[in-house]
Amino acid sequence: MSGDFGREKDIVWDLVAQAQRRGARAAEAYFSEEEETGIEVRDQKVEDLKIAREQGVGLRVLMGRQPGFAYTTDLSGDGLVRLVEEALANAAAASEDPYQVLPGPAVYPENLDLYDPSLERTPPDAKVELALRLEQAGRSLDPRVRLTETASYEESRYRVVLANSNGLLAAYRGAHCGLSAVFVAAQDGDHETGFAFQYRTRYADLDPEGVGRQAASRAVEMLGARPITPRRATVVMDPYVAINFLGLLIPSFSADAVQKGRSLLADKRGRKVAGGAVTVVDDGLLPGGLASAPFDGEGVPCRRNLLLEAGIVSNFMHNSYTAARAGEETTGNAARGSFRSLPGVGTTNCYLQPGGEHPAALIRGVGSGLYLTEVLGMHTANPVSGDFSVGAAGRLIENGELTAPVRGITVAGNILEWLGAIEACGRDLTFLGSTGAPTILVGRLTVSG
Repeated sequence: MSGDFGREKDIVWDLVAQAQRRGARAAEAYFSEEEETGIEVRDQKVEDLKIAREQGVGLRVLMGRQPGFAYTTDLSGDGLVRLVEEALANAAAASEDPYQVLPGPAVYPENLDLYDPSLERTPPDAKVELALRLEQAGRSLDPRVRLTETASYEESRYRVVLANSNGLLAAYRGAHCGLSAVFVAAQDGDHETGFAFQYRTRYADLDPEGVGRQAASRAVEMLGARPITPRRATVVMDPYVAINFLGLLIPSFSADAVQKGRSLLADKRGRKVAGGAVTVVDDGLLPGGLASAPFDGEGVPCRRNLLLEAGIVSNFMHNSYTAARAGEETTGNAARGSFRSLPGVGTTNCYLQPGGEHPAALIRGVGSGLYLTEVLGMHTANPVSGDFSVGAAGRLIENGELTAPVRGITVAGNILEWLGAIEACGRDLTFLGSTGAPTILVGRLTVSG
């Protein structure tokens, strides 16, 4: 994947000029290209190997105050002419919207180290070998590990080029790679699964043996799991579980959700909703972050935003549109999945800030409670009301030690109640994709068997 953006810059710049010549008051062209590799192995054989590449360009225009948008994968001269015509026709049929604005040129951060050239240099055979090592490490950990559900390597390399009629012209490229595994352990008719993930921006930072052993260990440790009686319990959540709960809360920090009346936090800006140990950050410049970039989906420089600071709601995430509606400054959170979409509002690298304690110290301090390692059905939770009732699994905590595995339990409550009950955060900040959390101690949750 080339680091030379000459042709793509010409394309987006020419699209903006064409749109203006045809009567657009303002225009923005967004080019993106992505090449994905996926390798899945099972029983030490390659089961699936996919390499897919896609590129295209989206054009946003403003005819007066009427917005129009269109996209294409046809980058020929005729294809680009048709793209301009379609975007202008869509604008002509649209209603006026006074909040449609485009940002101006900016100075972008440099040296973000987003692209590891070794990903391009490493041949597919070596990446297959990485996935095989991952599976071998998991399957050989314990004879009770009987089945590989998933053992895979994934990679994405991408380029973005953006121009608008305010004189903005910018580009960058990035990449990330990752490993994931799910193993099944069996004993005396009981079958349990265990998973692990690892995503990095640098190929050399992947640890296939570590990921394989972690997934297998989680499966073996759950053998013999049983339900428990209903109770209000102190709960320690491992980072993966904490990430799931944080994922239910994050949409409420979107200014778009606030303006549409879909945010739990809409009337809570400046108010305390959690303890002093709780800080939520969205950092588009995080070193090593999978969603780090010099600019967002409409060319505004990315930055670090405090969303929840020491338990107080401090900020909402904006793109240019929501910022114009609110009379505020955009926070650089315009999110764009590809050239096919308009910029919405989304996170970059969003995480619950770690504390200073070792996870084992959090568990020792509980005395009696639950250590959750898995939640099921979080997608059924209501992001508007914040209510959740999800399946869960983990270990009992007795006398400050992890003991019997438990499964078939339900954890219920409200996400604001969860937030307010967080008493401490561990130091083991872990990311799953671009969302991260450490081990956390939640003072009270309703648990049923």
